[in-house]
Amino acid sequence: MLLSVIIPCFNEIKTLDKVISRVNRQTKINKQIIVVDDGSSDGSKELIKKIFHDNKISNCIFHKINKGKGACIISGLKKAKGDIILIQDADLEYNPSDYFKLIYPILNNETLVTYGSRVLKKKRYSTNKFSSIYRVFFNHLLTLISNAINQQQLTDAHTCYKVFSAKIFEKITLQENDFSFCPEINTKLSNLKIDIREVPISYNGRSYKDGKKIKFKDGIKALYVLIKYKFFKNL
Repeated sequence: MLLSVIIPCFNEIKTLDKVISRVNRQTKINKQIIVVDDGSSDGSKELIKKIFHDNKISNCIFHKINKGKGACIISGLKKAKGDIILIQDADLEYNPSDYFKLIYPILNNETLVTYGSRVLKKKRYSTNKFSSIYRVFFNHLLTLISNAINQQQLTDAHTCYKVFSAKIFEKITLQENDFSFCPEINTKLSNLKIDIREVPISYNGRSYKDGKKIKFKDGIKALYVLIKYKFFKNL
């Protein structure tokens, strides 16, 4: 089994090396690590080249301009050779030590898709280290709306940790370039009646001061994308 880890990166020089080190510590998993730089201007591009030269990653891709997280995933999929595809952010919010629990349901033929939920089996959102009460509220609200439209029962529709059998991308072609990757893939999985298994993960949210990039306008776009792919499936 080969796991392809796609890491979108935009101005993450403070955390990128640490994240890749944590991914490489998962020595019991055969991995292909693909880093996609999205037009960084903080030195991340040069760091990625060094990391690649040091054989810490398998592939690196460079966008000349900033296109968005979805565009990074689309680029990464073109290089992915794994049986399973995992999305890993370049910050320190998500912990690669959760990889095995994420891939196990797919390896065990229980599902084709696994999401790492930041809230599943947590007693309170406050213990889950979200950076603000506003993010807790809007994440929960968007998940409820996504579930209603897609007839799903997710607890965390917009988690970074989305893991797929590579077979999924024989049926789904991604189109959204930005954070709308999440509502797009959720809706397209729903349209194909593909179930999503959730497993609890650890999470350590960061603030906008520390580099958080998703904004209120991304939430509005998410609603548009949900409707677009649910009710206008030919788009």
